[in-house]
Amino acid sequence: MKTRNLIMMTGLGMVALQVHAQSSVTLYGLIDEGLLYNTNSSGKQVVSLANSNLVGNRWGLKGNEDLGGGLSAIFVLENGFNVTTGTLGQGGAEFGRQAYVGIAGNFGKITLGRQYDPLAEYLSIYSAAAPWASVYAAHPADLDNLNATKRTNNAIKFRSPDWMGFSLSAMYGVGGMAGNVTGNSVWSVAVNYIGGPLSAGVAMVVARDPNYSYWGTNPSANSAASTSALNMASPIISGYASARTQQIVAGGGTYKIGNAMLGLVVSDTRLQDIGSESGHGLNPRGIHGGEAVFDTAEFSFLYRFTPALQAGIAYQFTTTKSPVDQPNARYNQLTIGTDYLLSKRTDLYAVATYQRASGVDSTGKAAVAALASLGSVSSVGKQAVAVLGIRHRF
Repeated sequence: MKTRNLIMMTGLGMVALQVHAQSSVTLYGLIDEGLLYNTNSSGKQVVSLANSNLVGNRWGLKGNEDLGGGLSAIFVLENGFNVTTGTLGQGGAEFGRQAYVGIAGNFGKITLGRQYDPLAEYLSIYSAAAPWASVYAAHPADLDNLNATKRTNNAIKFRSPDWMGFSLSAMYGVGGMAGNVTGNSVWSVAVNYIGGPLSAGVAMVVARDPNYSYWGTNPSANSAASTSALNMASPIISGYASARTQQIVAGGGTYKIGNAMLGLVVSDTRLQDIGSESGHGLNPRGIHGGEAVFDTAEFSFLYRFTPALQAGIAYQFTTTKSPVDQPNARYNQLTIGTDYLLSKRTDLYAVATYQRASGVDSTGKAAVAALASLGSVSSVGKQAVAVLGIRHRF
């Protein structure tokens, strides 16, 4: 009897080991904190602690279960947080960075939930901000989402496997509005290529009712104090919150030459049918009809001196075209930065970004500098930030 029980326990143990080997759940995360100097925050110089400088702080769980036949069930739950204050990021969403479940196989993968659109997924790596230049180096107001600050709720996304270096991703965000199938919907498609020294991609996003479907997907955007998420974003773009549609077309790539990497990104963002969206504070200038156009070009250069040390420089230029007859705003931006790896998981960084604004912005006033992710704008057409920080991955 004892022998039989021992055999049974051994067999159950082997099954348990096999199930464990076929399924996995991984805890991961990143903490980024630094000391920031802002030359002009509403007319005053500011020195403060700042978090999520290079990339957003996060902790998450990701899992995979082998279903047999080449299929796997997958999921990701990813939380964003402010390490300076210990509060939740993404407007208070518990898993505001990502939250999805899906199926993966030889065909690629299909996922459902709160997700990044394919433009952010594929093209953010070509803009200098995400890899090394900091969130403050994002394109003005991150209006083209190349810094991946916006997520889509109710999203169904497909990503293909790689084929000779090419891959495809497509997404549709179901709006969920009663009696309006297209209301609050978002769709996006992207194609990417990685081969040898060249990596490049193109992508498109179309968001219906962007104030709610694209800019207003965080819990805080639905509160009484923030009835217009896009309107609260930045004077660079806030005056066009009443637009019916936001359309983004972008392309970019990098090319490696020895230890150097050259980068180029271009984007065209259009807020169309301005004045069509109803809501308190959505149309402060009373514009009805037409579209506002934002065209951005970015050039970057990154050089790796040693396996542990790299430095880079990036320049961006954004022009705008308003639906009314007036001078249009222009934004010039320059970033320099360096990063040093203390280990595979910990690095030190130093980054500085300068922006100069001119013309008339979306609010109909003289354009002021407004670097992305600062939470405050300059009182004049110039603004600069410098940050020294540390980042740790786990």
